[in-house]
Amino acid sequence: MHEMSICMGIVESLEETARLNNYKAVDKVWLEIGPFSGVEISALTFGFEVSTRHTVADGATLEIIQTKAIAWCFNCDESVSITKRQDPCPKCGSHQLSVTGGEELKIKQISIKE
Repeated sequence: MHEMSICMGIVESLEETARLNNYKAVDKVWLEIGPFSGVEISALTFGFEVSTRHTVADGATLEIIQTKAIAWCFNCDESVSITKRQDPCPKCGSHQLSVTGGEELKIKQISIKE
């Protein structure tokens, strides 16, 4: 379950941010996750709850922001939404697409306890 190692990395980042900014505790964490990130959201949610125990983020709420999968169509010369990497362009049917969004996995925002 690689989601647990992802959560441990998130906790390390939160701990470092709190240390550098003299935060006492993190109240809420917003994660931006794309459909092509390879992350199982339910496993990540469970891993977050477990890995934040006894840390600066103990009891913090996790909010998931799911992004869309976006690709550039070389035929249409436009960005289009897709659901799978192998999808054709929904506008022209071309398979000449380059994925430009949907692989995100990042901390978007945090809220701290005063």
